[in-house]
Amino acid sequence: MPAANGGRDLGAADYLERVYAGVLGKLIGVYMGRPVENWTYQRIMRELGPIEYYVHDRLHVPLVVTDDDIAGTFTFIRALEDHGARPDLSAEEIGRTWLNYIVERRAILWWGGNGNSTEHTAWLNLRKGIPAPLSGAAETNGTTVAEQIGAQIFIDGWAMVAPGRPALAAQLAEQAARVSHDGAAVDAAKLWAAMEAEAFVATDIDHLLDVGLMQIPRDGIMARLIADVRHWRLQFPDWHDTRQRIEETYGYDKYPGNCHVVPNHALMIMAILYAPDDFQRAQMIVNTAGWDTDCNAGNVGCLLGIMQGLDGIDAGADLRGPLADRMLISSADGGYAINDAVRVAYRLAALGQQLRGAEAIAAPKGGAQFHFSLPGATQGFIAESGPGRAATLLENQPLGDTRTLAIRYRGLGMGQVAAALTPTFTPLDVVDMRTYELMATPLLYPGQVVTARLIADRGNRGAVTAAIRLRVYGANDALSDTDGPATAIAPGESVDLRWVIPDLDGQPIQQAGVVLAAAGSRADGIVRIDHLRWDGVPHLHLRRPAAPGDFWRQAWVNAVSVFSRNFRPSFRISQDRGEGMIIHGTRQWTDYRVRADLTLHLARCGGIGIRVQGLRRYYACMLTRDGRLQLVKVRDDTRIVLAEAAFPWRLESPYEVTLDAIGRRLRCHVGDVALQAEDAENGWLAEGGLALIVDEGALSVNDVHVGRVPEG
Repeated sequence: MPAANGGRDLGAADYLERVYAGVLGKLIGVYMGRPVENWTYQRIMRELGPIEYYVHDRLHVPLVVTDDDIAGTFTFIRALEDHGARPDLSAEEIGRTWLNYIVERRAILWWGGNGNSTEHTAWLNLRKGIPAPLSGAAETNGTTVAEQIGAQIFIDGWAMVAPGRPALAAQLAEQAARVSHDGAAVDAAKLWAAMEAEAFVATDIDHLLDVGLMQIPRDGIMARLIADVRHWRLQFPDWHDTRQRIEETYGYDKYPGNCHVVPNHALMIMAILYAPDDFQRAQMIVNTAGWDTDCNAGNVGCLLGIMQGLDGIDAGADLRGPLADRMLISSADGGYAINDAVRVAYRLAALGQQLRGAEAIAAPKGGAQFHFSLPGATQGFIAESGPGRAATLLENQPLGDTRTLAIRYRGLGMGQVAAALTPTFTPLDVVDMRTYELMATPLLYPGQVVTARLIADRGNRGAVTAAIRLRVYGANDALSDTDGPATAIAPGESVDLRWVIPDLDGQPIQQAGVVLAAAGSRADGIVRIDHLRWDGVPHLHLRRPAAPGDFWRQAWVNAVSVFSRNFRPSFRISQDRGEGMIIHGTRQWTDYRVRADLTLHLARCGGIGIRVQGLRRYYACMLTRDGRLQLVKVRDDTRIVLAEAAFPWRLESPYEVTLDAIGRRLRCHVGDVALQAEDAENGWLAEGGLALIVDEGALSVNDVHVGRVPEG
């Protein structure tokens, strides 16, 4: 890709690394700004002073939390996966993506009320059948609601799939923005997306602003605002003076609503003009300036991350270490929730390559979930500390033509371990996360095969033993360790660990990683994780665990009116209106069988789903109120009966339901009735988890079994 404005050429490797830096910049900005979201500049200066680093610990809140800026940004971009990576992706298609992934009052959005929250209002319109872009139009919702900040905060993904193509980024961002917004909010989204796309190939902030301005009306409020902030930047050497002018001219008192785009966009422009070459200073300015700090800092961080790359992020204090690449993406696809910046960057870069017709970027190390292939990446791995733990440091290091995660341990003696683990499910501190609920399912399960390749440095002192370690929820939601077989590793050796995860009494796996112990009296050195992965069909028995607790229930995406704790069956769900479901599993599941003992207590229909990809993309075996057994396919707004037969079932009677998915073929069996069908459409669903589904009523299940489909 040719350079622009004295900028850089962009090859595939540079593109991928800049996407990674953009994702990291977004995360750093959101997590720096989130604790002081909606604070005024005056309150920030009075209570905290300049925000020069993360302040979560000073305010006693977690660092990595659920947040709409992150969840919306990295969920809505999946419209390109579900509807095709095409430049002409429409607002209507992105609106369908909203309906598939957003769990009402639980995921992604600020559920502040109809007419209060712009996104909540637009979602209600979509649910009523008002398609995008009417769902977000000013003529539908009024100008004030339509011009809040949400359109802008979700656009980073659209820019990162259009490197060096600002017009395309603006076009995609506009379609996405019009699902929920209109007017100045859409202009802000288009402008910032174009700037981020151009930041892949250009290095001058004024040039980026000029490119962005080409995408919006010259006589609109956004163009006037930018002209004013540029003028004030030349007039005032101190950014505090420009901030005061912004408050006086474009403040919240002049732009109504909960969080209007105009005042906040002005602060973003100010930050990049006063710190065009300094990532950390720009973060300090935009966060100290107040108002919607997480949104503003997230957009600024993504832009400067793309432009300056990893070197720019790493130039100041260590902003990456505490973050450790971690991110949470709450949606109806629970297997996408516990995520990291590396996996998301590869996913975005793959879409970008498709859009520009370029060669695909190969998945590193055979598609391993954790491969550490980008500079500095730790993919959520954190060294354990505390009693019985040796002094341990983690560092991403090159090794030959690849990269590894080095576990550096010192003074590892008898009775001690050195362990490095990464999240694979909801953390304990989820109870301390305010505003946004986390919908998540575990990433790995009993019956799957976990493997890891470890390499011991030649200069190590003493041999160690190594094992795969899982941290699993148990009684009273306490976490306990379950280790696989231990293998000795001498200095200079490499080993491949392999472990089939055993049954865990229905409890979810919260972390996975590697644990080291000294094989003799003492060990010092480095053991590198080349990769860690898991594969295969789960062999899974889901039920109420013998030990009391609640995280086993939180391991299901809850998209029903009531997911009860008060009935004898393990799973009792109730839906007040329309269809509801609880979902378990990940997109890694492809060909498998699900079996459940199902009782309908009251329902228009109910059953079990397979290859579930959200609320509106799945196959299911359903019992209908008019006495039918059906194999159905649901894909966005289309529901197709693939096969059906008479089945005079009764309320309050248990039925064992079995549903298989093998390639395009589906089979279900209830009592003496069996159905089978083949989905011949191009849009067949190849992967996804399971669901328990009920339409206006209640359903209960005591045991759910997942496993391989028997041959024959």
